[in-house]
Order: sequence, then structure tokens, then C-alpha cells
Amino acid sequence: MKGIGCRTLALASALLLQTPAALAQNSEDEEDLALAYGDKATVSIATGSQQALRRAPAVASVVTAEDIAAMGATDLDEVLESVPGVHVTRSPNGYASSYAIRGIATQYGPQALVLQNGIPMTTMFVGNKGNIWGGFPVEHIARIEIIRGPGSALYGADALSGVINIITKTAADTPGTEFGARVGSFKTGSAWVQHGGKAGPVDVAAYLRVGGTDGFKEIITADAQTARDRTSGTRASLAPGSVNTGYDAIDANLDLGYDKWRMRAGYKLRDNLETGAGVASALDPVGKEKSERITADLSWSDAQFSQDWGLGFTGSYLQYAQLMPTYLQLSPPGTKFGGNIFPNGQIGAPETWERQLRLSAFATYTGFASHSVRFGIGRDDLNLYETATHKNYTLSAAGVPVPAGPVADYSTLQPFMTPQRRKVNYFYVQDEWHFAKDWALTAGLRRDIFSDAGGTTNPRLALVWDAALDLTVKVLHGQAFRAPAFSEQYSINNPVSRGNPNLSPETVKTTEAAVSWQVRPDTQINLSLFQYQMKDIIRLVGGAYFNTGGQNGRGAELETLWDVTRSLRLTANYSWQRSIDEATQQDAGYAPHNHIYARADWRFSGNWQASGQVNWVADRKRPAGDTRPDVPDYTTVDLTLRTTRAKDQWDFMGTVRNLFNADVREPSLAPGTAIPNDLPMAPRAIYLQAVYKL
Repeated sequence: MKGIGCRTLALASALLLQTPAALAQNSEDEEDLALAYGDKATVSIATGSQQALRRAPAVASVVTAEDIAAMGATDLDEVLESVPGVHVTRSPNGYASSYAIRGIATQYGPQALVLQNGIPMTTMFVGNKGNIWGGFPVEHIARIEIIRGPGSALYGADALSGVINIITKTAADTPGTEFGARVGSFKTGSAWVQHGGKAGPVDVAAYLRVGGTDGFKEIITADAQTARDRTSGTRASLAPGSVNTGYDAIDANLDLGYDKWRMRAGYKLRDNLETGAGVASALDPVGKEKSERITADLSWSDAQFSQDWGLGFTGSYLQYAQLMPTYLQLSPPGTKFGGNIFPNGQIGAPETWERQLRLSAFATYTGFASHSVRFGIGRDDLNLYETATHKNYTLSAAGVPVPAGPVADYSTLQPFMTPQRRKVNYFYVQDEWHFAKDWALTAGLRRDIFSDAGGTTNPRLALVWDAALDLTVKVLHGQAFRAPAFSEQYSINNPVSRGNPNLSPETVKTTEAAVSWQVRPDTQINLSLFQYQMKDIIRLVGGAYFNTGGQNGRGAELETLWDVTRSLRLTANYSWQRSIDEATQQDAGYAPHNHIYARADWRFSGNWQASGQVNWVADRKRPAGDTRPDVPDYTTVDLTLRTTRAKDQWDFMGTVRNLFNADVREPSLAPGTAIPNDLPMAPRAIYLQAVYKL
């Protein structure tokens, strides 16, 4: 596979850097390409206001709705895998996705902050976007903006390795009405409708999608129970057996805009979500999970409130529940702990309910010559207000599971966690100073004060130089943090992990250098270099969480884009990183050292487009203590053929993912021997889609 990946890189580099016959593209060509691929030249995530991507004081990427359609993606994770420096890995628990950015790879991925329209999607229990995730559809995404590197100076908690902002479509992005349906492998199907228009003076965008899948059924050859069987003399393991990745889904969004006001509401239901490789890394064909997410936000902004002032505020609400409609089988029937056999298996059902209220306001001031100063304040009320515990066991004083008869409610007697509440107050200031022609200095500072984890201050500094009309150079330095998740602070009565209320946030300091070079009107090259130092990493030590140790890393990301003709675009990126655990001075493990993504989009015969993409993931080491061989490399090839007609027409798309049926595996994280042969991913899959636009 390494040879395939190297040949891919060589081919992509040769194609993207050779000189085409045409000397330049005219303005008509550029307008055609903008229509075909959307606005990739601007970004708002770097400073909170719209600006040119090449001059943004961050290493950022933009993926448009047009890009998403071209690559044939059906889910957010497929899109993010195409971003340099980002790799999508998996947890055994429900096969939930985790975003490893620049070598920072953990089981649940709380170091990457995921936003939807600028508002955190973080759930407090685990500190990520939620383990009962079940994917995120792409039909209603207008664009995705990604910062690689620290973002806490603007976005606060959890923006440690990067920030991903999913921007949904407004009425302007989806004029008219669209009906769509998709079917595919693993008995996958979905149907949706979305509309954009006006109701009097109000801009209205609405989206509803219903879908489901039986999920792929790749084989786990050995699991955590396999190891217990060897030591206890039992034969309870269900391995070899298939992973369980099916679920049912409903997604809905409403977007209303009036003058300077915007209101959004959303609903995301995942029901009958199967447990992947098992929530305790033991195969569970019985348990089903459910999550329900209700969101709402109201915002107002006026960039020209007065001569020198712009103002804005946002209020948002999130209601999130993780439920177990069918109890989870943590260990299968016949398992043995401490000499006690569980004839019906070890069964549990930890459930949580939380609500989040976030209020924020900002002001920008441009009254100083060559300065744009932004001030912001906010308050978050994060309330995990109810928990429930159903199980068929208790814990001994030594933390060993003991059979306790039928499943019963232990929410009061022996809960896995009690309700918890966190309040956060913060303020920040940011100054964009154009101190000389072609030079800009952005300096920012944010202070977050937690009711349960103390305070943290995070600065940023970015120097941007337009060295020439076609060349921009950036030097960046920033600090960021991740707040402890409630499970890390307050878990109790857990045989595997106990909480520690004295935890402090994880921190990182990152220095970056970047170059953006418009080689010619049809060719763009971006190069970024980075190094970081993580401290106070939250880790499980002896069955409890502690701040211990650090990690340092360095790497590079190269992006190229070449519009060969008006009908052919080639894009590619290559990411390289090395990350070292400071305690062991060995590789931190699991994240790919080398990652290549390349795509070709060809428009032909008027309304047809063919796209092919290659994804090569290589050199994933194991950390100290995990003696297994390196995680196997893989190369996948995807093909998409679609039509691109206007309104009152049908559009069709066919996609083949993993065309050559590569054996794709994501690492099973520590304790790595729980699933010794890692997590198998989907084999070849085919999807067909039809959309009718009114």
C-alpha cells in the first residue's frame, strides 16, 4: 500500500505543478469556476468576521456545498477526511467518529471543537459532540470552515487541536424547493426535502430528512471478552462476530432571517443506534442507544451600528439526552468476574439529560486608524440535570462487578454519576492592526472562568505579510485548552474509570508558519508548518483520571489546486506529522504520520460531472505499552458520476466508495489489547441518489 500512496503523491504533484498550455484563464472562466465550486476565497471562523482566506490570521480550510457534491459525500465524516491535517478515526462505542487533528488522537476526540453556525455542539458528559452520534447529513450544509491549530482565544473551551464550523443553508443558499432520495449498500436509505424562499419580509429555509441503515457487518475476530475467557476459563465471547452499526435518523432545521435578525431551530434524532464493537469493547448484538438533540438560537448583528461601531449578540439553547431503549450488554452471557458468573451477561444502561444556555455579545470598533478592535463577553450555563442508572450488578469495595439479580434502577443506590452543573463566564479582546502597507498583526486574549475547574487565559498572535500580489506569508502563535468532561470529573461506581473533581484543563501552545502562493491564475499552493506542546493531559491512570504528562509534535501540510481547464479541476493535499509522548519519549500513536488526499473533477457533455478521489493513510504507530504491530496502511479510491442541471429538472448521482474493497482499519485505543485486530471499517459500498428541484 505504501507504494501505491507514494505513486499517488508523485502523480498528483506532477499534475498539479506542470505548466498548462493556456497562459491564464479569463474572467469568464473564473466566474464559471466560482459557480461550480462556491466561495472558497473567504472565511469567517478565523476572526469572527468575513475576510479573505489567504489573509486570515489562522491556518484554515473551506469546503463548500459544491465541493461536497463533487466528492459524492453522504456524511460529514467523509468530507472532513479530505481536509489536510485531519483524519477521522473511530471509537468501539457505537463506532462514533473522532477527529484526529495534527497528531492529537484520542478515543472520543474532545480536543476538536465542533460548531454548528458558530455554536458549540459539545455534550458535557464526554466533552465531545456526543458518542451517540450516528452521522451528520450533508444536504443542508452550505459550507464547512476548519481551523487547524488553537482556537481558544476566540472560541474558548475544547478548541485545542482545531475548530470545525458547520454552516447550514439559508434561503439564499437553497432557493426553491428540492426533493431528494438516496439508497445504497447495507440497506441504507434516506429521503429529504428542503426549501428556501420568502414569507413576506422573512427569509425562510427549511430542511427535513428521514433515513436509516442496517450498517456494515465486518468481523471482529477477538474482543475484550476473548481475553477474559482465557484468564477465567469461560467461553462467553461472541467473537468472531460482526460489528453492529445500524441506526434510524431524523434531521430537521429551520432558518428564519429578517433584516439584522436570525433565528434557527434544529432537531437531530438517532434511534436504535447499535453499539459498534460494544461500549465496553465486547461485542453486543442486543443493546440499542438513542440520542435526541434539540437546538435553538437567536442572533442580531449590525456591522454599521454607528460610524465606528458594530454590535451583535447571540443566545442559544441545547437540549440533549442519551438514552438506552434496549439495555446495553457490557459483557455477554457467561462472563465471569472475581469468580462470579453472570448467566445473563453484565447489563447496564447509563442515561443522561442535559440543557445548555449560552449568551454572548460582541462589539467592534474601527475608530482608531488602521485598527479593528473586537470585544466579546459571554456566559454559559451547562447543566447535566438528570442521570439514570439501570444495571444487574453492584460493585464490591475493590470495584469488581458482583451479580445482583434482574436489572434494577440503581439511580439512587449506586449511580454512575450524579447531576452536575458548570457555569462559565468569559471575555475576550482582539485587535487587527494594519501597521504598514501589506502588513497586519492580529493579537487576541480570552479569559474563561469555570465554576468547577478554575480559570484559564489564552492568547494568540498572528503576523500576516502580503509579500507580493500572489504571495502571502503568516507567522502564528497561540494557546488553547480543553476543559475536563463531566465523566472525567464526576464518574463514580465505575469499575473502569473514576472521576477526579480536582482536574485542571489540558493546555497546548502552538507555533505555525504558512505560505499561500497563487502560482498563476489557475494554480494555488498552500504550505503550513507547525509545532506544538501539550501539557496537563487528562489520562486514565490506575482506574482514575489525572492531569499527567505532555505531548509535543511537529508537522507540515501541503495543499495544491489546479484548474487545468474550465472543465477540469485537480486538488490534492499531503499531511505529515510526528507526535511524541514526553513521559516515554516514544510515538504518541494512532494518528497517521503520512496522509494524502487527491481528487479530480471533470465536467463534460454540458451537465455531467465525474469525480475520482484517492485517500492514503499510512504510518500509524502504537504508543508505549501497546506491543502490537503498527496499524496497517490503506488506500481507498472513490468514484462519483452526477448531473448538474438547473431548476425544474432531475439530478442524479451514483457513487462507489472504496472501489477496490481495501481492508480499512481504525486503531482500537488503549487498552489496545481489548480489540487486538483493530476496528474494521466499511467495505465497498454503492449509493444512488435522485434530486428534483422546483
